[in-house]
Amino acid sequence: MINHNDMEKFEVTILGCGSASPTAIRHPAAQIINLRDKISMIDCGEGTQMQMRTYKISFQKLRNIFISHMHGDHCFGLIGLISSLGLLGRTASLHVYGPADFEDILQRQLKAFCDNMEYEVIFHPLQTDTYKLVYEDRSMEVYTLPLQHRVPCCGFIFREKPTLPHIRREMIDYYGIPNNYINHIKNGADWILPDGSIIRNDVLTLPPAPTRSYAYCSDTAYKPDIQPYLMDTDVLYHEATFSTEHTEIAKQTYHSTAAQAASIALNSHVGKLIIGHYSARYTDTAPLLEEAQKIFPATIAAQEGMTIQI
Repeated sequence: MINHNDMEKFEVTILGCGSASPTAIRHPAAQIINLRDKISMIDCGEGTQMQMRTYKISFQKLRNIFISHMHGDHCFGLIGLISSLGLLGRTASLHVYGPADFEDILQRQLKAFCDNMEYEVIFHPLQTDTYKLVYEDRSMEVYTLPLQHRVPCCGFIFREKPTLPHIRREMIDYYGIPNNYINHIKNGADWILPDGSIIRNDVLTLPPAPTRSYAYCSDTAYKPDIQPYLMDTDVLYHEATFSTEHTEIAKQTYHSTAAQAASIALNSHVGKLIIGHYSARYTDTAPLLEEAQKIFPATIAAQEGMTIQI
C-alpha cells in the first residue's frame, strides 16, 4: 500500500480565476504548478506578480510559463513579471511557451522594456491545433491540447513521470545491504547473498506511487472531441464562464457553461473537476457550482489562493 504522505509534491495554486477584465473580487487567469518543487506557470493575466507575492510564490524558482492564447486576460501580466524578475537579479533563463504569433509581440516588448536584463527569455512557439509533447524534464511531461476559441488557443496537460520503487527498509536491514547499493536496487537490481542465493528485486521494494496528471482547458467552446486526451486525468480545470442560462452567449463568444464543463469531466472519467474563468456577471459562483455538480458531483469552484493537491 502506498502512503500518500510519501508522495512527491504535485499541487496547483489558483492565482486568478476571472475572465476578461480584472474586477474588485477576481484577477484574470493565472495558475502555478508545483511538481516536485519545480515551479511552472499557466497563463499570466494582469496582476499576476502581485498575486504571487500575496500567496508567497517564489519568483526565482519559476522555470517555465505556458500561455494558452493571445487574449489580454491571459498574458497582460507577462512583461511586468519578466521585468520584475530582472530587477530581482535573476540570472537563470526563463522559458515561455505560447502560440507562434505571440513571439513577435513578446520580442517587441522585451526590446522596449527589458533590453538590458541579466537573464535570457527563451520563447518556444506552440502549435495550438494538435496534441503534442512540448516540454519534458526528469519529473514531468507537458502536452498541448487543442481548444476552440476566437483566436488560436491550446490547453495543457501536465503528466508526472514515474518515480522509482520504494525501498523496504526492513528487508535492506535484514539482508545487510549497504547504502551505496540502494540506488541499484531502486533501478531494478537484485541482491546476491554470499552463498549465491538471489533475493529478487520485488522482495526488496514496493511499487512506486501511481503517476498523476493535471489538465488545464481555458478558454474554449464546448469541445467533446478533447475527451480522449483527458481520459482518467486526476484533476481537470475547465472554464465555466457562463451558466446554462447564458448558453447562447457562451456559444457566440466560444466559451463553455458550467454544465458543459461537467459533461466533459464526466465523459472523460476524471477524478476531480475545477471550474473557473467566471464571467464578471457572477459575483456568487454557487449557481455555477450547483449546475456542474448535478452532472459531475466531484466538482469544486476555483477561488483565488486555493491550492489543490493532485
